[in-house]
Amino acid sequence: MNISFEFFPAKTAEGAEKLKEVHRRLAERSPEFFSVTFGAGGSTQAGTLTTVLDIQRAGSEAAPHLSCIGSTESELRELLLEYKSHGIRRLVALRGDLPSGMLSSGSFRYASELVSFIRRETGDHFFIEVAAYPETHPQAKSPTDDLKAFVNKVKSGANSAITQYFFNTDAFLYFRDKVKAEVDIPLIPGIMPITNYSQLARFSDACGAEIPRWIRNRLQSFGDDRESIREFGLEVVASMCNKLVSEGVDGLHFYTMNSADATLAILDRIKP
Repeated sequence: MNISFEFFPAKTAEGAEKLKEVHRRLAERSPEFFSVTFGAGGSTQAGTLTTVLDIQRAGSEAAPHLSCIGSTESELRELLLEYKSHGIRRLVALRGDLPSGMLSSGSFRYASELVSFIRRETGDHFFIEVAAYPETHPQAKSPTDDLKAFVNKVKSGANSAITQYFFNTDAFLYFRDKVKAEVDIPLIPGIMPITNYSQLARFSDACGAEIPRWIRNRLQSFGDDRESIREFGLEVVASMCNKLVSEGVDGLHFYTMNSADATLAILDRIKP
C-alpha cells in the first residue's frame, strides 16, 4: 500500500533541523512522496521550496503545495519554472485561502483553473495532486456542487486526489463511490493523528471536518490527560486506517504536523 506524508515549512533553524530528523524516521517506511504546504495566500513559499529541496537531497520525492489565491499568472509561471529547474515532478495544486485583509484573489479563482494553467505551461511534466472533501468543502453551496467542482479539477488535468482528513469512514466510502461514477482517479484518504484535542477541534472547525460526537465526548472526558488522549486517538485512527485498507483504498496520506511518533505508531498498528 502506498503511503505519503505532509510537512509544513519550519519557521526556525531549530525547527528545520528537527524536521530533517522527522523526515529520516518517516523515510524508513518508504513513502511514495512527502508534500510540503505553504501559508495563506501562498506565503512561506520560499520556506516550502527550501523544505522540498532538503527532502530531495535526503533521497525522497517531494511535492510542494501550490496555491492560485493571491498569485498572478507570471508569478506562478516563474514558480513552475523554478520547480522544474530543481527536478521536481509532483505538485499539490490547491485553490488556497484568501488571507485576512487581502482583497484580490489573484489571476485564478479556482483550483481547476490552476490545474489547467499548469498543464498549458508545462504539459505532462508534473504529476498533479488535488484536494477532495468527503464531507463537502465548507464553502460549497451543496454536496452536488462540490462533487461537480472536484470532477472539473480532474478533467482539467489532475492525476490524483488527497482528501481532507475525516473520522467518518462511511463518508469517505460514499464519496469515493460518487467520484468513481464520474471519473477514474486515485482518491487517497487524508489521515490526521489525534494527539491534542483542543488543536484538533480548532482545525476541524476551520476546515469543516466533523469530529463524531462519541469521539469528541471521549476526548473531552480526558481533560489534560495527554497520554489517554494519545492512546485513544491511536486506537481510533488505526482502526479507521485498517477499515480503509480492507476497503481497498489507493493509499494513505498522513498529516504529520511535523512529528513522526504518532504517525509511526498508527502505521505499526495497520495490518498488512
